[in-house]
Amino acid sequence: MNRFLNFVMGTLLGAAVGAGVAILLAPTSGEELQSQIRSRVSNIQVEVQRAATDKRAELEAQLAHLRAEAE
Repeated sequence: MNRFLNFVMGTLLGAAVGAGVAILLAPTSGEELQSQIRSRVSNIQVEVQRAATDKRAELEAQLAHLRAEAE
């Protein structure tokens, strides 16, 4: 399982680095590029927050289930 998580993290990191390099080498003006980067970073932040909220709710539900079983 640990090897799988390392693989997934490496893949995501590689994709992020590749996307960053592609953006930096794209033929656009500086202002357009900055706007695109801000937009993409904002979208990523929203997705990460949503994923964290979903995971937290899932873990809280599991904890409540385990506590109910323990009683």
